[in-house]
Amino acid sequence: MHSAGVPVVIQVSLAFGLAGLLWPERLMPLFEVLMFPWPSSYRAIRVNSLAAIALSLVLFLSLVAQRQL
Repeated sequence: MHSAGVPVVIQVSLAFGLAGLLWPERLMPLFEVLMFPWPSSYRAIRVNSLAAIALSLVLFLSLVAQRQL
């Protein structure tokens, strides 16, 4: 069961990244709480969504590389 952690993180990161790109207005209340001192904007949501997708890609590639060894 301990090997299921990384794939779950990959799926969650990819899901939030795609949700931020496709429906930024639905994630606006969440970003207003997370980015409290700064105002949240659609640009910030897009940047964070792209970063989440990049993180999921890096984690997936590291998982594949680890399984190849």
